Amino acid sequence: MDAPITTGGSGTCVVGEFVRDVVLWRRGRADVSACLLAATAASWLLFYGTGRGYTALSLASDVLLLLLTVLFLWAKAARLLNRPAPPVPEMRVPQRAVDEAAALLRAALDAACSGFHDIAMGRDSVLFCQTFLCLWAVSIVGSLTDFPTFCYASIVAALTLPALYQKYQECVDTYMRFAYMNLRMYEMVYERFSMKCFVRVRDWVTEVLKDP
Repeated sequence: MDAPITTGGSGTCVVGEFVRDVVLWRRGRADVSACLLAATAASWLLFYGTGRGYTALSLASDVLLLLLTVLFLWAKAARLLNRPAPPVPEMRVPQRAVDEAAALLRAALDAACSGFHDIAMGRDSVLFCQTFLCLWAVSIVGSLTDFPTFCYASIVAALTLPALYQKYQECVDTYMRFAYMNLRMYEMVYERFSMKCFVRVRDWVTEVLKDP
């Protein structure tokens, strides 16, 4: 029997804290957040804003081709001229990192499959409503734009909206409470108006039916 892959909870907590710090631009992670935001904007401009027809595959191929050519010629020239070789470290993927990534992916897939099963069996109405609204919103957004642009916009929103909300939380909460109160007021007015209309229509139908 294969031994189960176990990952420490501390590693997951560290990853979660790092992602939270990057999204909220805090604890010295603002440089990482700024780099991600700049890279996202630059890649969108490169692929879609310039009109040059670049794609991620063509750009990655060109960059790797140029990098490997330069390093290969540098190494050959260094060997002929008795110069030090290019400082390229030996790159290996740690087995622990692979196991942790596989465990996280498996946990996410298990959660998704469990939620799908609960919805299909009619066990979780709240989860069904949440999933329905999310898929409906994705369908609407997908009909308005393409998938890469949606991904870029999602990354930009994830890197800006939470930080802005945390910075202006009091102001946003005040406006949200004001909007909620107005919405409730309009909802009560609509309910009263619809009830009056219903009563009038009911009375009119009753009178019509009573007439010989």
